[in-house]
Amino acid sequence: MTTRAGFIALIGEPNAGKSTLLNRMVGAKVSIVTHKVQTTRARIRGVAIEGESQLVFVDTPGLFKPRRRLDRAMVAAAWGGAADADIVVLLVEAHRGITEGVERILDGLEEVTRGRKVALAINKIDRVKSEALLGLTQDLNERYDFSETFMISAEKGHGVDALRSWLASGLPEGPWLYPEDQIADLPMRMIAAEMTREKLTLRLHQELPYQLTVETENWEERKDGSAKIDQIIYVMRDGHKGIVLGKKGETVKAVSKAAREELEEFLGRRVHLFLQVKVRPNWLEEAERYSEMGLDFKDGN
Repeated sequence: MTTRAGFIALIGEPNAGKSTLLNRMVGAKVSIVTHKVQTTRARIRGVAIEGESQLVFVDTPGLFKPRRRLDRAMVAAAWGGAADADIVVLLVEAHRGITEGVERILDGLEEVTRGRKVALAINKIDRVKSEALLGLTQDLNERYDFSETFMISAEKGHGVDALRSWLASGLPEGPWLYPEDQIADLPMRMIAAEMTREKLTLRLHQELPYQLTVETENWEERKDGSAKIDQIIYVMRDGHKGIVLGKKGETVKAVSKAAREELEEFLGRRVHLFLQVKVRPNWLEEAERYSEMGLDFKDGN
């Protein structure tokens, strides 16, 4: 019996559907999915099994034009994920087509992938007519020599099985890299922090979500089988603290409840979640915060 295993990098612009595709492939929620761009900060890996193949997905931050140190570190992490992978999948949104951002990614692909297989996945196909899809497919394949092209809807699952089968057959032969029952190699503390950050992102608007981070400070296993989790939400200003707390603490209570319920479902047991909000004006410039997110502080220079 020949087993295969390898790393697959999902790359694309912010909001192209990488996290949704990863969650669909793995069959569990390991990467946060929100309507806001640039929500994936760390290179989250999800693990899927297809026949005798183990597919390890690297969900990279969206590739965009960086402005701040955090942005630069995220973009470096995205290209780093592509450079380290056995197969790269470029996601392009069907209804947006070849944007300036897609142009930039196409320009950088050759250098980063160095002859490895790159598949094109045109996502959100339900949003456009088939003639437009064919035109877009042709244009993209003229710009880059893709190994294969897939038409998918990550949200609805269309075309995802065909993509997964192709990826499974294209990975190098070798032993599996992770235990069979493991779906993500992120520490649970980090997944828990990401879940809380997702709930904050959904509740809050404008720029604030990018100026906060969540860290799991303490994780205690209780004798009754439940887990007590203490998390800190770091914000940059006192005014932000008030927004996160909300009137009479209503916002943070709602976030805590939603995050706790999702964590309980994910872990299959009771969770006691305690959130604190702290002002830390320079967290975007602290190396420690970056390593918590799986990013390299130096890449932000």
